[in-house]
Amino acid sequence: MPSEPAALRLVPSNGREPELREQSRRQQGWAGVEIGVESMEVSFCDTSLLRIAYLSGGPEDGPPVLFLHGWPDDATTFADIVPSVQADGFRTVTPWLRGFGKTIFRSNETMRSGEIAAMAQDTIDLADALGLGRFAVVGHDWGARIAYLLASVLPERITCCAALSLGWQPGLPATPHLEQAMAFWYQWFMATRPGEEAVREHGRAFARFLWDTWSPAGWFDDESFNSVAKSFENPDWVDVTLHSYRVRWDEAKPDPCYAELARKQISANTIAVPTLTLHGDEDRVVLATSSEAKGRYFSASYDRRLLAGIGHFPTREAPEQVLEAIREFLAAFAQGNAPA
Repeated sequence: MPSEPAALRLVPSNGREPELREQSRRQQGWAGVEIGVESMEVSFCDTSLLRIAYLSGGPEDGPPVLFLHGWPDDATTFADIVPSVQADGFRTVTPWLRGFGKTIFRSNETMRSGEIAAMAQDTIDLADALGLGRFAVVGHDWGARIAYLLASVLPERITCCAALSLGWQPGLPATPHLEQAMAFWYQWFMATRPGEEAVREHGRAFARFLWDTWSPAGWFDDESFNSVAKSFENPDWVDVTLHSYRVRWDEAKPDPCYAELARKQISANTIAVPTLTLHGDEDRVVLATSSEAKGRYFSASYDRRLLAGIGHFPTREAPEQVLEAIREFLAAFAQGNAPA
């Protein structure tokens, strides 16, 4: 599979040098998170089902913000966002989701569910274990789905919700229109036995192909992908991945442990906490048109912003734009006020 040119954006648009960015990370406890660097300061938290690996920082008494990554990606997708959020006085927690990186199941008997409800419960379990009451949530891709579920079902726990590369649609997933269905080819592919075999045998190459095709060319280099792809070496990554996309379209049985939360997920018809949606207008997998005209589903503040020329990975493609929007949003809504 051909490699993209080395075009990872290391210098932000305001002209700061990469060394200043690294210095900021070291000051905020994110030393080693630079793409391609191995020495991360990873913490671990045990919940009833998982040993969750996560990155954290900022003042312990600051308003908490959980950052949730997507697929196929990992916690380092927020490496250019979190340090400045911490500097603004927020406490941040950035976990690897179940099946990614060093997050592991504590028992071989636990179903390797990829349901969004399962990962939403993981998030609440993590927050409870860390003593977090109400918190803001920022999610990308799978993380955006988790964020929307939490905001719609558990608004008493969520101060505000920021979602990247995904709009919110109440109810069961609807059959997408043909253009979106074509973009979702990989989901239908994984519902087949040959697709499953391909992902099991060539999961890394499969993920690389999606990185190559979900955004305009030239946004990453081999080193950045290879660093993230180490998170896909988790022994449960394939099982969680396959189940997530199969159960979404009713091609696999859900885990009954999450039946009640899943029921509440599909029953919710309004989000009552302040919400920000950021979507690249060149997203080639979750088309930007899919997040249009959603304002009627939000009873609190709602803002949707398109990112010009950006594809499916805005935290990596345009971190400065994302950071500006996230900082503004958290400053306005993440201080712990009751949902509007």
